[in-house]
Amino acid sequence: MELDEVETIAVLGAGNMGHGIAEVAALAGYTVNLRDIKEEFVQNGYDSIEWSLNKLAEKERIGADEAEAALDRVTPLVDLGEAVADADVVIEAVPEKMDIKKEVYGEVEEHAPDRAVFATNTSSLSITELSEVTDRPEQFCGMHFFNPPVRMDLVEVISGAHSSDETLDLITELAESMDKTPVRVRKDSPGFIVNRILVPQMNEAAWILHEDAATMSEVDSTSKYGLGLPMGAFELADQVGIDVGYHVLEYMHETLGDAYEPCPLLAEKVEEGNLGKKSGKGFYDYEDGEGAQVPTDEVREDVEERLLAVTANEVAALVGGDVADPDAIDRAMQLGAGYPDGPAKLADDHGIAPLVEKLDELHEETGAARYEANDYLRELAESGAGFRGDGAGADAGEGYDYDTLRVEVEDRVGHLVIDRAHRMNSISDELLDELSDAVDRLAEDDEVRALLVTGDGDRAFSAGADVQSNIPSLADAATATEFSRKGQHTFGKLEECGKPVVAGIDGYCLGGGMELATCADLRVASERSQFGQPEHNLGLIPGWGGTQRLQRIVGMGRAKEIIFTAERFDAETMADYGFVNEVVADDELLDRAMELATSLAGGPPIAQRHTKRAMHKGWDDVEAGLEVEANAFGLLRSTDDLMEGITAFSMDRDPEFEGK
Repeated sequence: MELDEVETIAVLGAGNMGHGIAEVAALAGYTVNLRDIKEEFVQNGYDSIEWSLNKLAEKERIGADEAEAALDRVTPLVDLGEAVADADVVIEAVPEKMDIKKEVYGEVEEHAPDRAVFATNTSSLSITELSEVTDRPEQFCGMHFFNPPVRMDLVEVISGAHSSDETLDLITELAESMDKTPVRVRKDSPGFIVNRILVPQMNEAAWILHEDAATMSEVDSTSKYGLGLPMGAFELADQVGIDVGYHVLEYMHETLGDAYEPCPLLAEKVEEGNLGKKSGKGFYDYEDGEGAQVPTDEVREDVEERLLAVTANEVAALVGGDVADPDAIDRAMQLGAGYPDGPAKLADDHGIAPLVEKLDELHEETGAARYEANDYLRELAESGAGFRGDGAGADAGEGYDYDTLRVEVEDRVGHLVIDRAHRMNSISDELLDELSDAVDRLAEDDEVRALLVTGDGDRAFSAGADVQSNIPSLADAATATEFSRKGQHTFGKLEECGKPVVAGIDGYCLGGGMELATCADLRVASERSQFGQPEHNLGLIPGWGGTQRLQRIVGMGRAKEIIFTAERFDAETMADYGFVNEVVADDELLDRAMELATSLAGGPPIAQRHTKRAMHKGWDDVEAGLEVEANAFGLLRSTDDLMEGITAFSMDRDPEFEGK
């Protein structure tokens, strides 16, 4: 079956995941049959979809007409035969119990048409075992959405032992059509990618606390501010539900062995009913206490290395077992778990050899199977390589090899792509370093005649500073001041670059992201883009040049309006204010931005460089700017580019400037 043949999707289970998947499918234009075993269950799911769509419309994420049309595509049903009778794809999201799922698939097989592809939303159970309940195991695979499906980008597409390539390709394309990012899991392995990393990490945190090796605040502080993860280990367990992680761990223990033995502390929490936020109490107290309060200053290097060593061991098991490659693992963890950097990169940055040494040390002390270093991890340590090799895979031979930035050079345009879609392309300390280096190199590259800056994906050009990873940088006045100066200096390089700079803005352009765009010479934005400087909402001010550059573009009054109100402004309004040069249809943004950059790349390099210099000099001192202008005018009289321009004009052809 091809994607264009898919019209009707049956979603089985109307709980949190089921109704979320149904909503995503309906928004993508599919007819959706939402089914559950009782009328009240399926009606609750339908009502939740209606509420969510209305919220999206209120926030102007979608139009009111679009919300109404999506809801009209959803039909709530109780009769399973009716739900799947005309389905092209059946997505099952019933409770995470093997027996329940098998029973459902036995009944679905009786009523679904032969063409229908089955996809289970299981987070950890065997795809192969479930597929063998049906008569079409080759038309069966995993399609694991993350909660809530409307907001989370990741979908793990998991191959069972019998899944055909056609089935996997279809479900991958289906996820993409729902505006999700699919990550392929090549083998059916418990926990797949995200849970295979997160659950053992949660278990290890519990063991550390259980053994009195560190306090809960030290473990969470280390997780959040040492490893830079979005939440502390115990904070995350409470958020997800301790029972959820514990049951996945039990399944992994049963299928993978003693290395996944659950910590007794987790079992105690589940037995006591202290499951986290949903029960009011877990590792933290949300009823009588203040909930998760994670300190920034209790990071311990030994705890960090212990958590990272266990995590690296799981990455090695996945890579060595051909379940997924390091890039897929990092991408999945960034999108599905909010990691600023993926676990493979974290391990590489730390060094594989010391992590193996840490595992060996812990194994010798405890004899616990979870500390037995994976053979693949040992091979990496002995070879001196990392999960991602030695950096030989730089972009298209151009020699640009960054973790937060992609650089592509084509048609004399140096295209810088902020590569942090999992974090709304937010600006981290590492991104500032890499952007600074990339701009320096592109500025010196004679083959590059213009720069284009865009964000990865279509949700955000950049939603601003990565507050989570930058919190340590704001710990005191001195470091915060230096962090501001670093951003000012890095963005200033774009502004001072002698080559034309275009910003192609799609989606959110907020805070530091807007300050970055302000440094471009021209700005093209999609219709859906939103702009703003929300720093006053945080009690801050724009710290990367926003108080100075913005007023030069839109005027003092408009700049104060944007900064003081901290509101969001649409693309048309920002075009009226003079900030955006051109607004284009959403699907035309990248092509138009590249077209403009390519056009500027064909301009006279020397004249462009001197024009920028004269204009910028004149911002503060008009007389100085005029002097630069006059000197440049005289200098340009002796260039080959001038003669080429005059000749081309007289011959009625396009000039071919060479910068001489």
